Amino acid sequence: MDIKDLQARITPLRDQLIAHAVYQQIATDRELKSFTEEHVFAVWDFMSLLKSLQRHLTCVNVPWMPTKNKETRRFINEIVVGEESDFDASGKTMSHFEMYVQAMQTMGADTHEIEQFIQRISANTPLDEALDSCAINAETKDFVRFTFSIIQRGKIHEIASLFTLGREDLIPEMFIEMVKELKANHPTQMADFLYYLERHIEVDGEDHGPLSLKLMDEVCENEPIKWEEATRVAEEALSMRIRLWDGVVRKATTLLFHGILNPVEQGDKQSECGLNPHPGKYTKHLTTDPKEL
Repeated sequence: MDIKDLQARITPLRDQLIAHAVYQQIATDRELKSFTEEHVFAVWDFMSLLKSLQRHLTCVNVPWMPTKNKETRRFINEIVVGEESDFDASGKTMSHFEMYVQAMQTMGADTHEIEQFIQRISANTPLDEALDSCAINAETKDFVRFTFSIIQRGKIHEIASLFTLGREDLIPEMFIEMVKELKANHPTQMADFLYYLERHIEVDGEDHGPLSLKLMDEVCENEPIKWEEATRVAEEALSMRIRLWDGVVRKATTLLFHGILNPVEQGDKQSECGLNPHPGKYTKHLTTDPKEL
């Protein structure tokens, strides 16, 4: 088995994700704001996933020692620099997470939940407790818990699979669909958010995505069990992303039902995306403080 076999296995789920109704569910300002208020938690947990890879594939200990693969070491460190210390549209240095929150503030989205969550994590509140305190979708909480469950298991080929097939290789195609919808429906106050999306399309599509696929060959080597475990994680990662989007669509539909969204703006869009009736699969299974991971 190799990366091409893995990609073939996950193609049906990937196609389902790219065709998800969520990309048509951000036509109004309120829908887009609602989307970001959930998705920002996935932007946050990505950095813990990346930092976990950095711990495994580079040396962050003292005394320092060189690690095995020089190219992988550089690749991971380059991604860390880009994600943690990139430039926004005005040339100001900030992480992609901070860039996303800034874009939310510019468009008038509610950042209270993510800001309170970060404060709790900074105060050493356990991850489950911090998530439970957030008024966000169960699917969003499950998405974050799933990420940390893979980090906590500590199998580098599984972490790399989640990073590569669930994030880096997926993001450009997924964000392209969002950019198409945003440019068609939203005014200039969404410029910061569009910059965030287009920056990821550029970097992940041209550099990070292809290099992360090479990373899979390195960490799985010629061991069938590693390839099989990596495939299962990739499948579950895509399923969790679909559920995350399902929750966003359901939330928008609920807002419409209660009259918070304008039904004229909403039009006749009714989702048939198969909303998951059983959120909470990953509820409360982590006991480790995220700072210890």
